[in-house]
Amino acid sequence: MSVESLSSEDRRARSREKLASLVASRTETLVRYSSLAGIRPYLPEPRTEEALKRFCQALIDYAASAHFQLYRYIADGRERRQAVRAIAEQVYPQIASSTDVILDFNDRYDVAHLDDGRVERLAEDLSRLGEVLAERIQLEDQVIQAISARKRP
Repeated sequence: MSVESLSSEDRRARSREKLASLVASRTETLVRYSSLAGIRPYLPEPRTEEALKRFCQALIDYAASAHFQLYRYIADGRERRQAVRAIAEQVYPQIASSTDVILDFNDRYDVAHLDDGRVERLAEDLSRLGEVLAERIQLEDQVIQAISARKRP
């Protein structure tokens, strides 16, 4: 069944499912971030490496979820509401920039073992990433709010 043939209620239900998936992925990422932040000071040991590995996986899942659950839907022209498209166009460049930071972090830290050079930078890099994630969440919430808004009669 094509998106065009779905009823308005079916489209809203699918939108709610996509948003719920994105928020669940985002929440998992924040839980993993908090867990990783809680084991400071960082040492090149299995506990830190395992927490970092789990965080990187959640981080990439979240970035992919945002792309596939939200932005691709809008970019493919399936979102009909102009207000949603306008918000998405406004915030997408910043979202894309945050995705680059996410991918850079993952490339640097999603490895089998931490060496001394990376472990020394982890706290600073994690702090910077936390700021980027906070900004990204605020931007995503603007899009989510626009999608969730109901038309007024």
